[in-house]
Order: sequence, then structure tokens, then C-alpha cells
Amino acid sequence: MAGRGGRPAAAANHGKLVFRFLPAAYPVQRPNIQFITPDTPEQLAATRLIFREYAEQLGIDLCFQNFEAELAELPGEYDEPEGTLLLALVDGEVAGCCALRALDSVDYPNAGEMKRLYVRNAFRRFGLGRQLAEAILEAARVAGYSSVLLDTLDDMESARALYAELGFTEIPPYYHNPIAGAHYLKVDL
Repeated sequence: MAGRGGRPAAAANHGKLVFRFLPAAYPVQRPNIQFITPDTPEQLAATRLIFREYAEQLGIDLCFQNFEAELAELPGEYDEPEGTLLLALVDGEVAGCCALRALDSVDYPNAGEMKRLYVRNAFRRFGLGRQLAEAILEAARVAGYSSVLLDTLDDMESARALYAELGFTEIPPYYHNPIAGAHYLKVDL
């Protein structure tokens, strides 16, 4: 069987159709992935939008975390040098986010907290969540933190699996989360 221009596109193999792709003839475009620290009014507005999307997909009210104040004050606690705020852009489109802030009121000295790890549905399964988490952990190292804490929920199975792969382990609650099924995790840097 011939494809366009006489190139083989598919061939019969014991009654099954087998496709043979020619890499030179069909190059795969890799997306341009870029992490930015939002600092313009437009970028901060995009951050607020994706943070709201994150909160909506959780399906819970984040008022116990003072979420509205967090949005209004961005970058707020995520500002450098103690914090980091990242947006992931894929071909110029906002695809994900993650943040880091200092934790001064916990029993773990010199700890930072990872917050708002989120990747939009259209950009999932490309490893963006892992890249964002790794970038935040590196930012925590650069900021001089000795550990990073986070909280997550039972139904966030993919995120919990990622955190385990990154070395996070369960710890006792480090703050009050009224949501049933909350997990508290920590990784030493």
C-alpha cells in the first residue's frame, strides 16, 4: 500500500494493518515549553485566572486558606526571595502553575510550602506537572530551605503518585485543613 508520493504508509501483516511512519517524512513538532515568573499586570491576571480554574476543579471552597486575599495580593507570599511563582507556557499559552512560599509557623524549621500545582486538562500527560514540581523544589533549594511541605487530597491520585516519586512522605498535619481526606507531605532537600 502506498501513501502520498508513493511512500509506504501501511502494509498488510498476517491479516493486520501495520502502519510504518517515516520520521524524516513526518517530523514531530515539539511544543515550546517555557516557565516564567509572572510580573506584568497581564501575567498576574493570567495567574489569577489559572489559580481560580485550579480552585474550581478542586470542587471545594478554599476560604479557609484566605484564597481571595491570596489572589488580590499576587505575587504576595510567593514573591522572591523567599517564594516563587511559576506559570508554564506551552507554545505561548498558559498551561500550568505552581508556587512556593515560606512556612514560619510550623514545627519544621526552615521549611517552604509548595502550593497550587495545576496543569490544564489539554496539557496533561506531557510531564508538565513533574517539571513544575521539580522547578519549585529547585527554587526551594536556591532559597535555602531544608524541606518543602504540601497538602493534597485523597482524590488527587496522580498528584500523590508524583509527590511519592519526588520523595515526599506523609507527615502529621502542619495546619488545620477542614477538608476530609487531606494528606500532609514533606520532602527533605
